[in-house]
Amino acid sequence: MTPEESLMEVEEAMQKSLEYMDQEFGGIRTGKASPSLVDNVDVNVPSYGSVMKLKGLAVISTPEPRMLLVSPFDPTTTNDIERAIREANLGLNPAVDGTNIRLVVPELTEERRMEMVKRLKGMAEDARVRVRSARKSGMDSGKKMKNDNVLTEDSLKDYESQVQELTDKYVKQIDEAASAKEAEVMTV
Repeated sequence: MTPEESLMEVEEAMQKSLEYMDQEFGGIRTGKASPSLVDNVDVNVPSYGSVMKLKGLAVISTPEPRMLLVSPFDPTTTNDIERAIREANLGLNPAVDGTNIRLVVPELTEERRMEMVKRLKGMAEDARVRVRSARKSGMDSGKKMKNDNVLTEDSLKDYESQVQELTDKYVKQIDEAASAKEAEVMTV
């Protein structure tokens, strides 16, 4: 493996950590209805014999600013979807309306907002840990390349500084995204 390939792998791993965190942030409630609040709810569907993500079982729309409408592709899964949303502990109360499920997004209390911020900070820290893990594997890869005589001592130092620059860049992006989401959650 060349140093360039190794750097690309490290950056790709860091980018995936950031993307995963952004996806997780989508599930944090901000007082507005967003399909991403329930997209990744796991639904146990006995008739299918498996657990599926809600977005694979239904169309999720926002007919009003504070309401979600879940329209299952298969009407027989309505009760399974309702149960999964209740058990997901999202603070949403599903109401079955024929074959559709309506979810009214309530206003967030100050206590609930603080709880959400706490979850956000935990998600951001998980993303930082994944970035640091990618950094460690990059540094280990550099040492292995030096032992295999692919890198000299000086080029190893350059390689390690490039890995550190990538780490700093992605940690900064994680911090910025977390701050922006925290501000969004705390806005009444």
